[in-house]
Amino acid sequence: MRTEDRPDARPRPGAEPESERDRIRRGLLYCLAVFLIARIALGIWATLGTAVLPNPGPFAAEEAGVPQPVDAPGWPAPRITPGAHNIVTAWERFDALWFLRIADEGYRDGDGSAVFFPGYPLLTRAVSAAVGGHPLAAGLLVSNLAFLGALIALYFLTASEWGERMARRSVLYLAVFPTAFFFLAPYSEAPFLLFALLAFWGARRRVWWVAGLAAAAAAATRNVGVLLALPLAVEGIHQWREDRADGHRPGRWALAPPLAAAAAAALGIGLYLLFWRLKAGDWLAPLHQQANWEREPAAPWVSVWLATREAFRWIGQYPGGYHLLDWLLVVPALAAGVWAAFRARPSYAVYAWASLLVPLSFIFPPRPFMSVPRFLLVSFPLVWAAAAWAERRRGVHEALVGVFALGLGLMTVLFVNWYFVF
Repeated sequence: MRTEDRPDARPRPGAEPESERDRIRRGLLYCLAVFLIARIALGIWATLGTAVLPNPGPFAAEEAGVPQPVDAPGWPAPRITPGAHNIVTAWERFDALWFLRIADEGYRDGDGSAVFFPGYPLLTRAVSAAVGGHPLAAGLLVSNLAFLGALIALYFLTASEWGERMARRSVLYLAVFPTAFFFLAPYSEAPFLLFALLAFWGARRRVWWVAGLAAAAAAATRNVGVLLALPLAVEGIHQWREDRADGHRPGRWALAPPLAAAAAAALGIGLYLLFWRLKAGDWLAPLHQQANWEREPAAPWVSVWLATREAFRWIGQYPGGYHLLDWLLVVPALAAGVWAAFRARPSYAVYAWASLLVPLSFIFPPRPFMSVPRFLLVSFPLVWAAAAWAERRRGVHEALVGVFALGLGLMTVLFVNWYFVF
C-alpha cells in the first residue's frame, strides 16, 4: 500500500500538510514514551517480584518447583537477599551470567562459552570500560539502549510499510509481549533485533551497504543471524523483478549489491568461527558445544506435536505450567507466521519463518518449546500480524494489550525468582 493511500497519512480537510520532520518527531516521542513506561514499570515490578515467591535457598528442591540459582563458570549467580541491590541484580539471571562472564574475562575453551556469540559481550565490554569496569551495569545499558533503538527502527520501518497506526500498535505489542523483559536484561535479544531491523531498513531503501553491515553485526550477535542472508537475497531479487515489471531494465550487475549484503551475514559468523579455529583448532566449536544444552534435531511438526501433548498432559500438576505457558505463546506465533506468509512482503515472510523453524528444529526433548517464546521476540513480522488482526476488530487491541501485559507480569516474576523461564 502506498503511503499516500493510507488513511492515517491523509491530512484532515482544512489542515496544514504535516511535515516529515513532525512525523519523525512524533514517532520518536512515542517510542521514547513506550520505552520509558516499560523500563520503569518492569523495573519496579521485577524488584517487587523478588519477594512474592519462595526464594531459592540451600534447601530448595527442583522437585518442589523452587529452582536453585545456576552459576556460570567463573561467574557466580546472585542469590536473592534483602536489599536495594535487587533493583539491578534482579535482571542477572540464567544466560545473562554467561554474557557477563565473557564480557569480563573472555572465552574459555571447552566450558560451553563458545555457544554465546561475541557481538553482545563485545559491546558490553566496551561500555564496561567506559563506566569504570562494571559489566552488569554495562550490559543493562547496552540492552536498554538497543531496545529503545529497536523500537524506533520498528516504528519507522512499520510506518513505511503499513502506516503510522500500525506502527504505534506494533511498538506497543512488542514492548508488552510476555517475554519482552529479556530486552531489558543482559541478553542479546535487543541488539540482535536492532541489527535485523536496520538490515531490512537498508534493504527496503536499497542502501545495501547498511543492510550488509547490519546483517554482519546480527550474525556476530546470534547464530541465527546468518539466516538474514535469505531474506536479503529474496528482497534483492524481488526488487529486481519489480523494476522489470515497471518497465525498467536493470543492469547486468543490478543484483550484485543485494547479494553482497546477503553474503555479509555469512561474514559475521565466519569471523567468529575463524576465531575458534585459531583459539582451539575447532572451526565448529560453537556448534559442538551446543551438546552442553542437550538439544536434539527434530522436525518442526514433530516438535509442535510433542509440545502440544506435554502442554495438556500435566494440567494442574508441576511442571505442566511451563509447558502450557510455552504452548500459549508459540502456537499463536505459528498462526501469525501464516499471516506473514500471505500478507507480508516475501522477504519478511522468509525472515519470520526462518525465525520460527530454526528453534523448532533443535529442541530440548523434555520441554520441546523451551526458550522458543524468547526466540520469538526478534521475529517482528509476527507483531505485524497481531497489529493487523486488531486493526478492524473492536476491542481486540485492548484485549491483546491486557493479555500480553498479564503474561509479561507473570513471566517477569518467574524469571527474577530463578524459575524456569529462559
